[in-house]
Amino acid sequence: MAKGLGQMMKQAQQMQQKMVRIQEEMEKQEIEAAAGGGMVTARVNGKQQLLAIKIDPSVVDAQDVDMLQDLILVAVNEAIRQSQDMMQQEMSKLTGGLNIPGLF
Repeated sequence: MAKGLGQMMKQAQQMQQKMVRIQEEMEKQEIEAAAGGGMVTARVNGKQQLLAIKIDPSVVDAQDVDMLQDLILVAVNEAIRQSQDMMQQEMSKLTGGLNIPGLF
């Protein structure tokens, strides 16, 4: 019994080490998403941290700030969604497709 528990603990430690490595690798990955036909782009890393926003000067209109704000929201949210999908795919490789609540 103790041997089986020891093996489980060893496997859990290995899985945790792999998770940390995946998270470190994901932080280095970058996702870019655009809105308005590329007028606004947002770049995030695998940890869903916003790295950069690019705004085409032609979309900057003091009379239509709402449109610019909407484009920024769309671009940032899409980049974050893609980053989350990428992380989920990497983690599912580790867990064999099991959805483990609270894992990521």
